[in-house]
Parts: sequence; C-alpha cells; structure tokens
Amino acid sequence: MLSRIWSRRTVDSAFSTPDNSFGFLRLLFAFAVLVSHSLPLGYGRDDPGAGISNGQTGLGEIGILGFFTISGFLITRSGGRLPLARFLWHRGLRILPGLWICLIVTAFVFAPVVALIERGSLAGVFTQPGGPIGYVLNNAFVAMRQYGISDLLLDTPYGVRTGTSVFNGSLWSLLYEVLCYIMVAGLALAGVLRRARWVIVLMAGAGLGLIVRDFLLAPRIPGPQGQHGPFLGIGGLDTYSLIYLTYIFLLGALFELYRHRIVLNDGGAIIAALVLAGTLQFGGFAVFGYPAFAYLVLWLAVRLPRGFRRIGRHQDYSYGFYIYAFPVQQVLALVGVPDLGLVAYVLLATVGTFVLAVPSWHLVERPAMAWKNWTPGRQRTTAGDQASGMNSSGEPLPSAGTVHTSLADGPLPERGNP
Repeated sequence: MLSRIWSRRTVDSAFSTPDNSFGFLRLLFAFAVLVSHSLPLGYGRDDPGAGISNGQTGLGEIGILGFFTISGFLITRSGGRLPLARFLWHRGLRILPGLWICLIVTAFVFAPVVALIERGSLAGVFTQPGGPIGYVLNNAFVAMRQYGISDLLLDTPYGVRTGTSVFNGSLWSLLYEVLCYIMVAGLALAGVLRRARWVIVLMAGAGLGLIVRDFLLAPRIPGPQGQHGPFLGIGGLDTYSLIYLTYIFLLGALFELYRHRIVLNDGGAIIAALVLAGTLQFGGFAVFGYPAFAYLVLWLAVRLPRGFRRIGRHQDYSYGFYIYAFPVQQVLALVGVPDLGLVAYVLLATVGTFVLAVPSWHLVERPAMAWKNWTPGRQRTTAGDQASGMNSSGEPLPSAGTVHTSLADGPLPERGNP
C-alpha cells in the first residue's frame, strides 16, 4: 500500500499512454467559470468562490488556472516537437475560427435578440457607435477592444452593477493564452525547449519572485484589477494578469520539460491537497497553492476513474462551452431566469451553453482542424487524423511518454473585467 502511495512513477511514465482525463478536466474548469459568473451576472453579487479563499481568488479563476496548467503542459510539448510554422498554424486553427464565429453569433444573433427584448425594435442597433460590426472587427484578433454592443444589456444585474454593456466578459484572457503560445514559439526557435530547459526554471523563478513580492507587500492577493498598470501601455493587457497566468503556464511547462524527473504519485497528491487547502484558508495561495494546484491537476488527469477518461477524447466541447457561456448567462439574466433560483439558473445556462458549444465543435472547430496538415501549394489532408500523426487539436499523437489530448484553450473570468 505504502509503496503504491509513494511510488517513483514519473510524469513521463504516468502519461506514457493516451489514457487520461484532460478532456473531462477542461470541461469541469469551463463549468467552474460558468458557476463563478452565476452570482455576478444573475444577481449582481460577487464570485461565489471568494468566500472559501478569504478573498484571495474565485471559483472561476481556479478554473482558469487549471486551463493554463494543462495548456502549459501540452503546448510546451507541441512546441518542442513541431516546426515553428506548423506550431503557429495549429494554434491559430484551434483558437481563431471558433472565436470568429462566436463573435459573429454574439453580434448578429444575441445582440438583435437583446435589442428586441429591451427596446422592442432594432432601431439604432446597427447604426449607433459601438454596434455589431465594430464588435466583430475590434475583437477579431484576440485582444478584446469592445465588450459592449450598442449600449445593450445595461438593465441586467451585471449591467446595473457595473454601468457597462458587456456581452462576453470571458474572452479577455484569450489574449494571455495566445501570448503564452508566442512565448513557447520563441523559446522553441531559440532552442531553449531542447537544449536549455534551465531557462524555463529561471523564468518561473522570476515570476514566483514577483508573486512573493505582491504577497509580502499586500495584506492579501490584489483584487480583480490587480495592482500593476497596463503592460507596455497596451490597453486591456495588465501586468498583473500577465505575470500570474504566465507563471501557472510555466509550471505546466516544467512538468513537461522535466517529465523524466518529476514524480507523480498519490502521496504527493495528498501533500498538494493539504497545501492547497491550507493556503486557501490561511493565505499564500499564489505562492504555495499554485504549484500544489498544478500538481493536483496532472495527478487527477491520470488517477480519475476510467470513465472520466472517455470525456472529451474525441469531442472537445470545452472551448465552445467557455466562449459561449457568458452571453447565454447574460440573456437568461435579462429575461429573469435568476428569479427561479440559483440552481435553475445554472442548469438552464449549462444546457443553453451546450446547445451552442456542441455545434461549435462539430461545425467550426473540428472542420477547421481538418486544415492542420495543409501547406501552400498542396490540398488539405482530410484522410484520418490518426494516419497523420495528429489528434483533433493538431497536437502530436502519443508515442512513449506523450499524451493524446487537445489543448486547454480557455481563459479567466473576473480579473481584468472591463
């Protein structure tokens, strides 16, 4: 018994087959974000997770940290194996088509429906500043520059509380995810991923140093807007989120780069769970809880019951679920669904989000990934992802020590809200 709990199984050994629960975990993290938004969007109250962490974090942010941990682990592996152009092509195919269709649906389906509910007509929706066309164009390249559409949704609980029009407050963290992809591409191009892994250790150490500084200077972790200014003066990109999200991404990357040395066992998971619970209760969540949480995420991926490992293996609805949940919750809040109670609101929002996430995968995301093997001057490859050596998200299929799963292309809820 003790030998099993304290086994010497490494990360490389644990992920030596494609049998893992990353698909389930990503969907769980996306659902956590939906739940975290239920009180702010439905009732104008704070994230329900803030109470259990004494204000250090929220339930949605924990979900996002899970996304970035998995992404750091998988994307670093992809960056180390694929040619640079192919790596960037795969990342673009995985993020952009789904985002573009989401923006179009939000602008030309959700916004007109909201206008009819709020105003009884479409008058001014397409002509006044900040309309649907601007919404699509301003946000088409990941960075969110326009959250509202034609001053709609101001009468929702969230609109009343913030005084702003927001159709999809979840999309903002996609920018940080993409920046992490660019970072991996740069490190791969410089040969760091293959020949100088210690550079990643230094980068993670630098991030931890900044987080420790925040911990020592503040009575608690800074609030949603952070205590740092805009990064390089770029609007919508703050240093606080950049540091914290890049750090958790790098933790996932370290598990991949040192997969032959890092031990992943039940004893370590027990210690990590105790550390995580202690930091949530007594403080120091970002300093000590982030590494513990990252360890738990990877441990759960290989230790959850076998039934969980089938979820998301071939149909990855997590990205679509994440990007559509916010507008679905906003519309439900507008028509008074929260009056039925929190449980009913969350259930109906979940069903409504799946109604959009499922076709997003089957009609947009998966067909887009069929172009992953395309090169200029050649027709796209459509015959079998398995034969091509790639999975449904354009990642290399497993050989010894690799994983068969798609990336966690998902982001953060409250931090950095407009």
